[in-house]
Amino acid sequence: MTSLVQHVTVDCADAYGLAGFWAGVLGSAVSDDDRPGDPEALVETSRAALLFITVPEPKRTKNRIHLDLRPENRTRDEEVERLLGLGATLVADHRKPDGRGWATMADPEGNEFCVECGAAERAALSGTRLPVTADDVDLAVRLSADALAAFPADRWHTPAGSLEWTCRETVEHLSDDLFAYAVQLGPRRPPVDAYVPYRWARDREGGPANSVFADPAAGPAGLLLTLEASGALLTAMVRTASPDVRSYHSHGVSDPEGFAAMGVVETLVHTYDLASAVSLPWAPPQDLCDRVLARLFPGAPEDEDRWTVLLWSTGRADLPGRDRVTSWKWHGAPLPGVAAT
Repeated sequence: MTSLVQHVTVDCADAYGLAGFWAGVLGSAVSDDDRPGDPEALVETSRAALLFITVPEPKRTKNRIHLDLRPENRTRDEEVERLLGLGATLVADHRKPDGRGWATMADPEGNEFCVECGAAERAALSGTRLPVTADDVDLAVRLSADALAAFPADRWHTPAGSLEWTCRETVEHLSDDLFAYAVQLGPRRPPVDAYVPYRWARDREGGPANSVFADPAAGPAGLLLTLEASGALLTAMVRTASPDVRSYHSHGVSDPEGFAAMGVVETLVHTYDLASAVSLPWAPPQDLCDRVLARLFPGAPEDEDRWTVLLWSTGRADLPGRDRVTSWKWHGAPLPGVAAT
């Protein structure tokens, strides 16, 4: 057995006050259980938990351990300016024009931390590919579940777009896909020559063969709950699996990023199948489409509308000047040239 890091603990003079600064840095909040003047204060995010503890002695020397920050939706320089506005100070500037290096900063009590380029900025500066991540899986599934919450209650048993499956069966199939990709990453020695041997079955002739089915008695809300749960499983597995893990898929032995991209594509295009059946609006983010195209369809056209290109790549849309895709497969094997995350 091994140990897990429960919190990163920071000694300070004002636990609640410093926690408030770091909550602003991380886009989170101080725990509802904490109040000004408390000797402890907790800030939690999906990736880290910082515990601030009030101690009597002041900070005297440079930290022996510090945090490295990577902005997700800003450039490194924009993030430095934002943090200065929150009350941080610039201690040393090691930034380089090509995106290398970092800015060393200090929080309001003098604890040092560093700000580096985010993955998107690194990719743009280095000409490398931006990876598909666990956060992308989480985003795709949340967007899908939110869109399908408006699905008409009386249309779940109608065909899903061009598919032979009903809309309900399509959601079950999507949930099953997300589950299946997650479990491929689960064993200590993931199989590289076959799928994990769960039993597949069909509820009816012509329906999808699944291992995961939703209880019909739970209604549409229960159906969407299985979608979110399966998406959460894949998100967790991609987030925690070593990048060196390899596991079987019929389109090529793949890595965690590949299974993440597969889950995103399945979610985006099957939500399109469902939405088109009942004229629900559905247009996923262009940058998300671009990342999964680069990972799974590296030869895809460079047309500006990346969502239409993804639909074309999966046989669901036309592109001007190009033949309709009638048979397709993605590139499951790992690709080189991904930006550091």
